[in-house]
Amino acid sequence: MDRPLAITDDHDLLDDLLRIAAAAGTELNVAHVPAHARPYWAHAPMVVVGSDTADALAATGPPSRSRVMLVTRTPGDPDTWRKCVAVGAQAVLELPSAERRLVDEFADVVEPATKDGLVLCVVGGRGGAGASVLAASLALTASRRELRTLLVDADPLGGGIDLLLGQEETEGARWADLVARAGRVSFTALQAALPSVSGLALLSFHRGEAGAIPAEAMRSVLDAGQRGFDLVVVDLPRRPDPAAVEALGRAATTLVVVTADVRGVLAAAQVLTGLREHTVDIRAAVRSGALADDVVSTSLAVPCAGSLPDQPRLTSVLNRGDIPPLGPRTPLGRFCGAFLDSLVGAER
Repeated sequence: MDRPLAITDDHDLLDDLLRIAAAAGTELNVAHVPAHARPYWAHAPMVVVGSDTADALAATGPPSRSRVMLVTRTPGDPDTWRKCVAVGAQAVLELPSAERRLVDEFADVVEPATKDGLVLCVVGGRGGAGASVLAASLALTASRRELRTLLVDADPLGGGIDLLLGQEETEGARWADLVARAGRVSFTALQAALPSVSGLALLSFHRGEAGAIPAEAMRSVLDAGQRGFDLVVVDLPRRPDPAAVEALGRAATTLVVVTADVRGVLAAAQVLTGLREHTVDIRAAVRSGALADDVVSTSLAVPCAGSLPDQPRLTSVLNRGDIPPLGPRTPLGRFCGAFLDSLVGAER
């Protein structure tokens, strides 16, 4: 694919542009004088013109084209807009304040949105309800159905969803690596960096102390996930933090795993109070117990997404670090298959 074109002889500005392009996951073709830009002008997906070369470029009479940006490191220069008009630019970007926008502009042209992936959030109605197991099982089932799937562990105190899948020793990026790298994330780079299991991309925490995920980091990951994956499954903490709020705002559906007993329903009702402020479509996945599914659903005033009977020997399987059994005869397999049929079929 053709690279964006930068036209500037300002070495400080060029250093900024190269750094910003790298943050967007691309490289630039560079012309230090307008004459050197001529072979690239028509084919570059985007052109950034330094204010230092704008007048010289305008003098060559370049053909009109879209996606031309004038970039300057001198905010408030009264001559900037004249130069913008002269080169036919669509916008003026003043650095450093416009760096984020320029990252997004570069990323949009080198990695256009190819998908509009669904976000599915899963949260426990109380501790130990099995939300992480369900989130992992849904993601694995989707991956086995050849849906490009990303599983995101968003609960810093959950113990690590990679551990649940026996992948804690697998090399690859974790949250701390992404938090340290601010800005937009390329979905191709994200997929390449993350550990995977059975074709499923997995984002979890490092062992040890796990800090809260900044909302900006979650936003970048979900942006990349929705551009490059069919489904993004997010395992959330019971009390929404800023990162969880970011995920809930994008969720096509949020599943609350409820144990069918009085304590489980009361705990889930408290969780729902926090969730309803940030998302609309909430459904209950009911773990079998003393109460009927319809009683649980009615008590919580949310639709029932299905029943989850206890699965024999599931705990011992997970403690061995094995992947949850998800065959069509298992309770987890039946629930995940039926739910994904309804979710993907309703959205596609």
